[in-house]
Amino acid sequence: MSEAVPSESYPVTDRNRVKRLHERGRYDRESVHAILDGAMIAHIAYVIDGQPYCTPTAFWREGEHLYWHGSAASRMLRAQRDGLPVCLTVTHLDSLVLARSGFNHSADYRSAMCFGTARIVEEADAKARALDAMVDRFYPGRSAELRASTAQEIKATMVVGMEIEEASAKVRGKGLSDEGEDMDLPIYTARYPVVQVIGAAEPCPRLPAGTPVPPGQAGFTAGRRLDELMLENHRIRFGGE
Repeated sequence: MSEAVPSESYPVTDRNRVKRLHERGRYDRESVHAILDGAMIAHIAYVIDGQPYCTPTAFWREGEHLYWHGSAASRMLRAQRDGLPVCLTVTHLDSLVLARSGFNHSADYRSAMCFGTARIVEEADAKARALDAMVDRFYPGRSAELRASTAQEIKATMVVGMEIEEASAKVRGKGLSDEGEDMDLPIYTARYPVVQVIGAAEPCPRLPAGTPVPPGQAGFTAGRRLDELMLENHRIRFGGE
């Protein structure tokens, strides 16, 4: 039997439906995945024994699965061993918007929210592949250039994965949106773009002379937008999925 091909959009339910400013909501996989793949850090929300927590962590996407890692001593990760409902969110801040009224001050942004059940990746080979994928997702080809991880390093690291059961994106990109009757008021208004960029590399002072920059780091040029670089590196590692 051939594997089912995911539909172009995630199902819309009470859990993932954008309820406020619903016109900004998007449920198509292309929009959700682009927001996820352009980020390095996500926030994972979950509840343990009635207490809510929200943990920032590096993450990556492979198809319809999201993965993240952390210390094996982490309470969050240990609680996920038998499966834990979680909500993973990502936000890109694109601009600050100054308006002529406090009500219309705003920000342009792209955000994604994904729901699923997180479980620890236990099988040794799958865990090793996931740890390599984590490195290569951010730095293409990097894992093959490194010394092998020690048994203690692998033991100290826990990998968690979840299938995306439901997801939605929310996007604001319209900049200034004042009321028509306010437009002639002599109040300064502006849109301030906000961009995360790569800085100039600072090589280790003990790096042996003549050590070349690996091909996988070719995209890390000063001034490059981080979200664009992360999208490019995800395509290099995982293709068009």
